[in-house]
Amino acid sequence: MPHGEGIINCYHYMVLAYQSLGVVYGDLSISPLYVYKSTFAEDIHHSETNEEIFGVLSFVFWTLTLVPLFKYVFIVLRADDNGEGGTFALYSSICRHAKVSLLPNRQVSDESLSTYKLEQSPERKYDSKVKMLLEKYKFLHTALLILVLLGTCMVIGDGLLTPAISVFSAVSGLELSMSKDHHQYAVIPITCFILVCLFALQHYGTHRVGFFFAPIVLLWLICISALGLYNIIYWNPHVYQALSPYYMLKFFKKTKKQGWMSLGGILLCITGSEAMFADLGHFSYAAIQIAFTFLVYPALILGYMGQAAYLSRNHPNADQISYYVSVPESLRWPVLAIAILASVVGSQAIISGTFSIINQSQSLGCFPRVKVVHTSDKIYGQIYIPEINWILMILCIAVTIGFRDIKHMGNASGLAVMAVMLVTTCLTSLVIIVCWHKPPIIALLFLCFFGSIELLYFSASLVKFREGAWLPILLALFLVTIMFIWHYTTIKKYEYDLHNKVSLEWLLALGPTLGICRVPGIGLVFTDLTSGIPANFSRFVTNLPAFHRVLVFVCVKFVPVPFVPPAERYLLGRVGPASLRSYRCIVRYGYRDVHQDVDSFESDLVQRLADFIRYDWSRPPSTDRGNEDHASASDRSSGEHRLAVIGNTEFSRSPGFEENGNMQQESASLGFQTVESIGDIIEMSTPKERRVRFAVEDPENPTDVQMRQELEDLIAAQQSGTAFILGHSHVKAIQGSSVFKRLAVDFGYNFLRRNCRGPDVVLNVPPASLLEVGMVYVV
Repeated sequence: MPHGEGIINCYHYMVLAYQSLGVVYGDLSISPLYVYKSTFAEDIHHSETNEEIFGVLSFVFWTLTLVPLFKYVFIVLRADDNGEGGTFALYSSICRHAKVSLLPNRQVSDESLSTYKLEQSPERKYDSKVKMLLEKYKFLHTALLILVLLGTCMVIGDGLLTPAISVFSAVSGLELSMSKDHHQYAVIPITCFILVCLFALQHYGTHRVGFFFAPIVLLWLICISALGLYNIIYWNPHVYQALSPYYMLKFFKKTKKQGWMSLGGILLCITGSEAMFADLGHFSYAAIQIAFTFLVYPALILGYMGQAAYLSRNHPNADQISYYVSVPESLRWPVLAIAILASVVGSQAIISGTFSIINQSQSLGCFPRVKVVHTSDKIYGQIYIPEINWILMILCIAVTIGFRDIKHMGNASGLAVMAVMLVTTCLTSLVIIVCWHKPPIIALLFLCFFGSIELLYFSASLVKFREGAWLPILLALFLVTIMFIWHYTTIKKYEYDLHNKVSLEWLLALGPTLGICRVPGIGLVFTDLTSGIPANFSRFVTNLPAFHRVLVFVCVKFVPVPFVPPAERYLLGRVGPASLRSYRCIVRYGYRDVHQDVDSFESDLVQRLADFIRYDWSRPPSTDRGNEDHASASDRSSGEHRLAVIGNTEFSRSPGFEENGNMQQESASLGFQTVESIGDIIEMSTPKERRVRFAVEDPENPTDVQMRQELEDLIAAQQSGTAFILGHSHVKAIQGSSVFKRLAVDFGYNFLRRNCRGPDVVLNVPPASLLEVGMVYVV
């Protein structure tokens, strides 16, 4: 690499590392505000021997070193999914390398996506055995999904608890400047006011105030490290000796069971560590590694050491142990202001992360439909979900008013944090075997070493069930139940559609002789099927014997990849002969992709259809052109013809076009393109260099005339207007179902369906263009 490029790359990483401070490390950096206070809240007491404070410092140091530094920075961050991180990234990687996904309408053609990359290392015998075991048993697929959903729900719980404990801890610094009577009536209202302001500003988007975030966190890190260094030098220069693991043994020897229970407060020092992995896609591995290793980690260690040095020479009562007591009196007000700003930044980061993970859950069919608002046209992934925002605000305020102290909030937050980390450890162990093709002994060592540390902390949090830890457990059970009911019923609806779809012969038989007429315009029939005619369309034609001149069966599906490049998003083909003017469009999204608004989607779809028509008529006569006479027997029986990936082409800008084989892969669609159908055959043409040219040079050429006529029909239909035909479904359990299934489907799912957003809102369909078709699903 040239010297100049190396300097540019280094500068780029440094800029990203600086920007990551405000987004990734806000939550982790403010933990010194409440770790010692939570630890000494009840179980142990600070004594003259200093064994307790030195033991806690030793635990904090080694916990920060082993979990965020070794586990996340050096191992877990490498388990990215095309640069993306988080629980769904791990699950997505596992699903691509082993057939354990429960997502419907999977296609072999999805594997040709450029982001659907697999590790090229050859599978080894032990790797294959683990993979075969995972793929063989269906209950393991369900267990894996429930594990992922559990981790997701704990992240949502953390998004509820972190703003409450962060802002409350920062505002608690007022206790040193006012009497106890005034303090207890001031902290709660001020905390609630800040939380209301924080959530009320969410609809503006992080990008509007994001440039403030990194300087605030940087200033806070400099503040705690400088104060820590001052306290070490001034109060106890020998506090570094407490970093020895020996002091952990002394701590347990003296405190015994109470010391183990106090670990629920110590673990709060690593809250926010998961954000390093979850926000990986916004930055890079190198940037996050640089920021944590060379700035955040040293600043946190100095901050904790400084507090311990102060407390070793001053022994306040347990209820007086606070971060602010170690701050010189002349600096308390500036430090309090910076702490409040830093707590707001940390809360903002976790709230944005909650929006993101709920959007991903919705993409995978695991969460009821909610409205997703994109707050930035330039910054990728900036979203806002109104319903979730206000629910989180109400729950945050309820937690603040209900708990009223850091101890209960810390118990609840600690359990949620450790649950997420345990899920990440388990999923990473599977990635090591299935995706990295490493020996199972390596995954087992990883699982046992880090899992044992996290289980120790988790058990200490779990024992505080009645003292706040019940909240994330209750919330997780509630959310997992909702998500699993929604996912289960969605899969059953898809299976119903699959078994009740209509044949192509039925569509071809529709004509004037049956009283069916074609009206001007484009009809977009939305369905989850990737082949066949959906039952809701037959219901539509039965009740209204007419359909549009141009008919497009649209399937919006999600692929287990973080994002799908726009050039590979549309998979287009014909349904029936060219004269029918009927097409199939499969629109593929990744779990981090965001839906287009309806105007851009409509115009984009018409442009892609025009490109497909030009491409289809340009192919040699021997290939399938949508004419049934040229289709194979299997094509005719299934009613499906060749599908082509139509990307950003220049077909419409010139009389001719060129197609690069590397960019435009095409697939033949035969039969049902689902994982469940063993007999499915999908042939992918291998990418090769080919150039197809087309120009309308001979106006008398029958092929050119037909192509021009089809394009004119498409443009005329677009000018006449577009109708969006969606199903309005009611689901009920099949007769004879178990009590649990009837409760889940008849009451649970239908209640959620009635009280969440409709598919028209999610797809941003204008009411004037909407046609809803009522359907009853018996599953």
